[in-house]
Amino acid sequence: MSYSLSPSAYRLLQGVSKELLKKPCVSRQPSQALTTVLDWSDMHEVALGAARRGDKHVFDQQQLTNINRTLKELGQRLVEDYLSGASSLQQAEQGYNEDKNVSEGPRAQRVLVSLPASVPAWLSVKPRSMHDVDWHEIRLEVCDVLIQVENLGSFYEFSPDIAALSGYVNPLIVYRGDSHYGGGFAQLAEAWRKTQRPHIYAGDFDVKGVMLALDSNATHLLLPGIEWLTQHATPLHVPAEQFPYQRRLRKHLATLPSAHPLRDYLTLLLEKQRGLKQQWFGGEMVCVG
Repeated sequence: MSYSLSPSAYRLLQGVSKELLKKPCVSRQPSQALTTVLDWSDMHEVALGAARRGDKHVFDQQQLTNINRTLKELGQRLVEDYLSGASSLQQAEQGYNEDKNVSEGPRAQRVLVSLPASVPAWLSVKPRSMHDVDWHEIRLEVCDVLIQVENLGSFYEFSPDIAALSGYVNPLIVYRGDSHYGGGFAQLAEAWRKTQRPHIYAGDFDVKGVMLALDSNATHLLLPGIEWLTQHATPLHVPAEQFPYQRRLRKHLATLPSAHPLRDYLTLLLEKQRGLKQQWFGGEMVCVG
């Protein structure tokens, strides 16, 4: 299942949100959109009360708040921010008044990418430069690996010139996104998945970071070697607010073969309760499948 809510699921939740402004509870009959919302909520362990498939579901404001909180953590558009359909410019070109309820937000297709620096003479030269682009303009067939960077600060400092990435010639380095770029990245990630080429996730070694990597269909995690990480990971980098999400990672760990390279990392994270933020990474980096 996709790690993003479908347009029909967003529309259902937007309708629920509007009705909740007038009354405390809103019910929805069984539908494909409702099933998508419930399955997505199960996947991300979003508390929706006693939800049963095949029955109508009653929403309240707390449930909608829980959904929006998770969407924000995933870097995806919030329910009220999701706009589908033609852009404002496209609506104007087609000769009808702009409808804010169906127009697409100006950042809906945008992603933030890191490229080798090419700057005008009046700007000091840095090794790399950042560009806000429409993801449709990226020629995916030219790139041999997608590198998804979780933290904006780390994204600005990220360089592919490390041994672990030496086998790639044209890496596509993209910021994971937040409320501004999350929607565009989700579309880019889905298009990249269809290329069946490597997708490397570079982010925090904590529960949220690993979950985000799994949810975005990353094929590898860029992490320090397990020996170095075992020596330097700390309980201080395992936020208490992420504890409720550990159950899902434990389920994932239980499905991994005994020789899987991710097992040692998840054991360090879940059994020893030790993590490390991306900014503190050191030692030789490796790509963990």
